[in-house]
Amino acid sequence: MHHKAATGEEVPQSLLLTSRQQYNLPDDAIVFCNFNQLYKIDPPTLDMWIEILKRVPRSVLWLLRFPFHGEPNVQKYCSERDIDPKRVVFSHVAAKEEHVRRGQLADVCLDTPLCNGHTTGMDILWTGTPMVTMPLETLASRVASSQLYALGVPELVAKSREDYINIAVKLGTDKNYLSAIRAKVWKARTTSTLFNVKQYCTDMESLLHLMWRRYEEGRPVDHLTQGSAQVDF
Repeated sequence: MHHKAATGEEVPQSLLLTSRQQYNLPDDAIVFCNFNQLYKIDPPTLDMWIEILKRVPRSVLWLLRFPFHGEPNVQKYCSERDIDPKRVVFSHVAAKEEHVRRGQLADVCLDTPLCNGHTTGMDILWTGTPMVTMPLETLASRVASSQLYALGVPELVAKSREDYINIAVKLGTDKNYLSAIRAKVWKARTTSTLFNVKQYCTDMESLLHLMWRRYEEGRPVDHLTQGSAQVDF
């Protein structure tokens, strides 16, 4: 049963009618996207994305004018590193329904490792678009990997910068692999625990009980994991 949080969008049974032309995206290119605010894109992240664009020649990077002052700065940075600014496409911030719907037009989402997409990560995964991430040390940098593990696609969680680049390049150059991953993500939206809010509440209650028992027993603070499988990342 579907238990997704009521955030305004319905369960899509098929790709909704929209087109890349609406957003100046080429039909015959691999579209890498990121819909986070631009402050989350630090130079090391943008350098990784530039390397991905170089290794996937027929590809573009789709970002938001969020804020619009960042657009010329990003394009200038890319141009100075031999990437045609036309390969970096910007769109305006959109209302929730359009924001989620147009995510289906992208082939792959490239997450920002320093500060992950949180709500935007959930939105893009809900459209069936795979997301590549690389967890770092802070909570804000580990949200996307938790989302992907819950969704059942740990192969999209990179162990290093080079691994991140390689995963994205494989998705951008191997059509069969991209199709398989997209199908896996699409199906997992309604079969995994990621969007199951009722299960989330049950698991959270169980963790609170575990925490309280540890306190009553005088045991020290420690990591607690809900469920039988513990993931190390």
